[in-house]
Amino acid sequence: MKKKFQDLASLDLYQNREKVKWAIFVFSVVIGLGSIWYTNTLVEELKIREKRQVDLYAEALEYASVNSDNLTFVFQVIIQENKSIPVITVNASGEPMEYKNIKFPSNSTEEEIRNYLLDELESMKALYEPISLSDDVFIYYRNSDLLTRLQYYPYVQLSVILVFGLLAYAFLNQSKVAEQNRLWAGLTKETAHQLGTPLASLMAWIDYLRNSPVFDENKEVILEIEKDVNKLTVVTERFSNIGSTPVIKPENVYQVVGDAINYLRPRISNKVSIELNSHAENIHAQMNRSLFEWVIENICKNAVDAMKGQGAIRINIVKESEQFVFIDISDTGKGIEKKMFTKVFNPGFTTRKRGWGLGLTLAKRIIEGYHNGRIFVNASELGKGTSFRIVLHGVKDKDEIE
Repeated sequence: MKKKFQDLASLDLYQNREKVKWAIFVFSVVIGLGSIWYTNTLVEELKIREKRQVDLYAEALEYASVNSDNLTFVFQVIIQENKSIPVITVNASGEPMEYKNIKFPSNSTEEEIRNYLLDELESMKALYEPISLSDDVFIYYRNSDLLTRLQYYPYVQLSVILVFGLLAYAFLNQSKVAEQNRLWAGLTKETAHQLGTPLASLMAWIDYLRNSPVFDENKEVILEIEKDVNKLTVVTERFSNIGSTPVIKPENVYQVVGDAINYLRPRISNKVSIELNSHAENIHAQMNRSLFEWVIENICKNAVDAMKGQGAIRINIVKESEQFVFIDISDTGKGIEKKMFTKVFNPGFTTRKRGWGLGLTLAKRIIEGYHNGRIFVNASELGKGTSFRIVLHGVKDKDEIE
């Protein structure tokens, strides 16, 4: 018994999520179909019973019309006891003579009642054949309200089961996403932790080289190495902050973008030019500087790949209003088909033979998840290039910058 509980405790629903999804689906279908079958069986039995009641009602009326003596039992026990099945007695010309269990709208006139009876009569004719009392008198009827409600009950129940199944499916998918997020957050934090030691060592070596006799003749190389180490420090900080809420504050957009492309220029093909334009150099927006630089780097690197290491990247910064700042990043690459505009942000989407396809996914997560902004393909033409637009929240008052 103890072993069984251990086996049950070791059951990993996430590992077997596909089987669980199919089990939930099959379970829901079986319950739904079983419910429909069982309810329909009950409905058919009730239909037969109500048919017998109407037949008995018709025979009682026929008996009452022939035998006028001692009708108390027939009237009270048979005719009056029909309190649920709507019936209408009509003559040979189809005009209603009597009716029972028909509910009319309140304050109805005689003409409205007659029209209502005729409408009810048409619906009854579509359901069942009439019962003949004589050559010129017929009884029409339809299902009682209880039977009608019972007919729709299994479909309501099936809808509830389907909703339950969809919610369970969504819950499993959400659990999957949450589990993946926790896994990636844990891996990135551990990676950042592991990078900390060699980075500290590299920074110490750079300080050593700065104070060594070889610094003057290798100054440019040592300074570039220092930039890369500083960049690795920033990347490590980014990874260590994944899973936590970043600090968003007013930053100079022109300066942040400028710093990002100044770092990129010597590290990409010299056949790719990067041009930064802005109608002002003091445009501010709410952002996390480190994460936003990451976005600019990812989009620019994707652009370099799209241009196969040769072309031009143009970045335009526009303060559209007091509320929004636009950053348009255009390239002269191969372009994107219109139907792929949204798919380029999906995880794993890539046109390269090598790569994870996470650059634009990460950019979208940073801009829309952390900055409450937007990023999308603003325009693209095959063979001519693509333009991405980033929308950030601008800073209204200068006091917010200080």
